[in-house]
Amino acid sequence: MKFNWEGVMPAVTTKFKEDDTLDLQMFTKNIQAQLDAGVHGIVLGGTLGEASTLSKQEKRILTRTTVAIVEDKIPVMINIAEQSTKAAIAAAQNAEDDGASGLMMLPPMRYKAGDRETVAYFKAVANATSLPIMVYNNPVDYNIEITLEMFNELLKCHNITAVKESTRDISNVTRIKNQFGDRLKIMTGVDTLALESLLMGADGWIAGLVCAFPAETVAIYELQKAGRIQEAIAIYRWFLPLLELDINPKLVQNIKLAEVATGIGTEIVRAPRLPLIGEERKHVLKVIEQGLKNRPTLPEYKNL
Repeated sequence: MKFNWEGVMPAVTTKFKEDDTLDLQMFTKNIQAQLDAGVHGIVLGGTLGEASTLSKQEKRILTRTTVAIVEDKIPVMINIAEQSTKAAIAAAQNAEDDGASGLMMLPPMRYKAGDRETVAYFKAVANATSLPIMVYNNPVDYNIEITLEMFNELLKCHNITAVKESTRDISNVTRIKNQFGDRLKIMTGVDTLALESLLMGADGWIAGLVCAFPAETVAIYELQKAGRIQEAIAIYRWFLPLLELDINPKLVQNIKLAEVATGIGTEIVRAPRLPLIGEERKHVLKVIEQGLKNRPTLPEYKNL
C-alpha cells in the first residue's frame, strides 16, 4: 500500500476482557467506528495501546486483526518500543510479515541513549525493513530529543519519512518545514496542540481522543484542510476540555472512560494500571458528561 503521511490516525487503545485476554470483539467495534468516521490510518501498540504490557504475540494478533478489518482501505502501523536494537529489528520484521503498512518508532527504552546511539538505533531498524518509518519525537515523556541535526543523518535512510512531532513547541513545525520541506512529513502528536500544528503546516494528526470521538476529530482535520478554519476552530474549542484528558499520566484510563461513554470501548485496563476511582474518576466523568451534553452537530465534512 502506498503510504501517505496525512490525515487523522488514531493511536488506538487495546481492549481487554475481565480475564486479561484481548477483547477482539470490542476492538473490532472501535476500529469499525474509526473507519466509518473517515480516519486515514491506524496506529497500534502505542502508549494508549498499553504497549509496555503487551506480549510480542499479542502485538502480532492486533496487527493481523487490524489488517484484516481495514482490508487495505487505510494503512496500519505498529509501534516499536524496545530496549535493544536486536529486539526492535525483530519487531519490525514481525510487523512486515503480519501485513503492517508502516512503523512508529520510539528511541530505545529504559537506557537513555546519546545522540550517536539513538541515530544508530533508528538506522539499524530502518535498514532491516522496507516499511516506512515515523520517528516519535517526544522528549517530554521519553527524555530523548531527536534534533534537526540527527534528522539530517536519519534521512539518509530512504524509509525514514515522517516524524510524530510531540516536543510541545509549535515553532518546531516551521523549523522542520524550513529544513526538510516535504522530505520529512509531520504528524502532530499532542491533542491539545493539534489544530495549531495543522494550521502551521503539519501534515496530519496522531490522535488520542479520536478513540472515543472519531467523527469530531476527522471533521476538524478535514475542515481546516478545506480552508473552513472558523468551523474547525469552533469544534476544537468544544473539544479542548476532552483533549486535555490526553495530556495526563492517566490518559489510558481517561480515554477508555470516554470510549465507554460513546459506546465503543470498555474501561478495562491491564495491571499495574487500575480503573480510576474517587475524585479523580468523578472529575473525568464530569468532563466527559459536559462534552456529550454540548456535543456539536457536525457539518458534512467528508469529501470536502
